Amino acid sequence: MQYMILIYGDEKNFAQMASSPEAQKQMYAAFTKYTKDMRDAGIMRAGSELKPTSTATTVRVKNGKTVTTDGPFAETKEQLGGYYIIDVPNLDEAVKWAARCPAAQGGSIEVRPVGVMPATA
Repeated sequence: MQYMILIYGDEKNFAQMASSPEAQKQMYAAFTKYTKDMRDAGIMRAGSELKPTSTATTVRVKNGKTVTTDGPFAETKEQLGGYYIIDVPNLDEAVKWAARCPAAQGGSIEVRPVGVMPATA
């Protein structure tokens, strides 16, 4: 079964890391190892870091018209910063992999099953 590992953290903390090349190097090394471990285990299907929420566009349709808002719509303490899609036998295994995510130390990781769209003819 496929699960999405959603990585949440405070973007301000990440931005502050820009002033410390050593901290950035350590963080990227940890994620590189985590990603490699998932690939080596044969469970990784996709994953990526996301650009900051300031680059986001929120889309809504109101009265049949598309309305866009720059940046995130909701004010939250933690922002979605990246994701992985993994294929593991069950939720317990997905949680084990989520707990290994480097961001779990300072942020939060949401594990959510990926729904399968029915095939269309």
